[in-house]
Amino acid sequence: MPAPVPELWNYIPEEILIQIFYYLSLRDRYAVFQVCRQWATAVSSSSVWHFTEISCDSEDEEGMLQSLLQFLSQIKHLKIVFDQSKEVNRKNVTRVLDLLAKQNHKLQQLCIACHGENPYFYSGQDILQSIRNICNTENQIDLQHIDFRQMPFTLNDELVELVATTNPNLHGLFINNRTLVCNVAPDTIRKVLRACPKLSALGVYYASLSDDVFQELLKPERAAFTHLDIFCERLDKYIPVISEELWAAVSQKHPQLCVDLEFDHTVPACKIPWILKLNIPVSTLQLNTYNYMVNQIRFVTQSYSSTLKKLTLQTTSSEDLNSSLVDLARQCRNLLEIHCYCVVSQEVVEAFLTHCPSLKQYTLKVTKERHPWKPVIVQ
Repeated sequence: MPAPVPELWNYIPEEILIQIFYYLSLRDRYAVFQVCRQWATAVSSSSVWHFTEISCDSEDEEGMLQSLLQFLSQIKHLKIVFDQSKEVNRKNVTRVLDLLAKQNHKLQQLCIACHGENPYFYSGQDILQSIRNICNTENQIDLQHIDFRQMPFTLNDELVELVATTNPNLHGLFINNRTLVCNVAPDTIRKVLRACPKLSALGVYYASLSDDVFQELLKPERAAFTHLDIFCERLDKYIPVISEELWAAVSQKHPQLCVDLEFDHTVPACKIPWILKLNIPVSTLQLNTYNYMVNQIRFVTQSYSSTLKKLTLQTTSSEDLNSSLVDLARQCRNLLEIHCYCVVSQEVVEAFLTHCPSLKQYTLKVTKERHPWKPVIVQ
């Protein structure tokens, strides 16, 4: 007669339990910790905590966060997700960050993501101060990857320069967080590149780029640069554009470079052709402008057919749009995703399914539907 299921768990080796618990959420790890001594020992292993996501979304998580504190020193890769609309959540995040600054010398990656409504007159200064505390040189934390793309608090030159100078081994830094104002000047990005010689991935506003920044990337001693994530917004109409020649030179110097470009709806349609250049190795392109995009799509088809992997369009329906999308499908055969948030013809859908063999998912609707539109996963 087989043993009862509860007894079978007693025979699972601790190494296997550790592998299982590694994939659990923080809430589930907290529950596991209270089951029995064997599970508590397994879930306390440093291997379980190397990659951890902390969610601060409700007031009833105080006890769970309290139990987490004993494991903070073991975390290497941390993602914090929280609802910024509630003060208790913001206090819990600052508490975790401040304790990290004091206890954790192993932290290598930090990602902070917010959701919910941003309270009036709240600018995230408490969170930003806690980030400064982490970057304090006395704490000996050596971050290698920082992602603030979903943290909607205005970053300034002082903070970004502090992050770079105190973490010289940075490989990835993403500060293109879609706030209303970009307060990071090109000279600061140039200083970041100088302070972090291993930096290979960078996310910035287009307004934070300049000829001098690109000259920094062209220096002979510069390590391989592989990813540039750029957010374009309304203020970009007042700044000089990066020349075709500089893009060509950087692409030649860094042949593995992939560029992600996102145009916010505030970018004037007349400015987009100025920013899009022939020699940009565009991998992901988001045109969220709600304008007539046919000419831009034709340019993308001619210029980025060998590099484009993902295209997102917020535009208006027309026969010209359908025609341009069919041409794009025939030319951009390496495309993995296409998302067009307006009605298209059935011919467009069939063109992408026929000519893009690597297509993973698409959002192409032939009739109007209620939003949000969900993508179709290609089997």
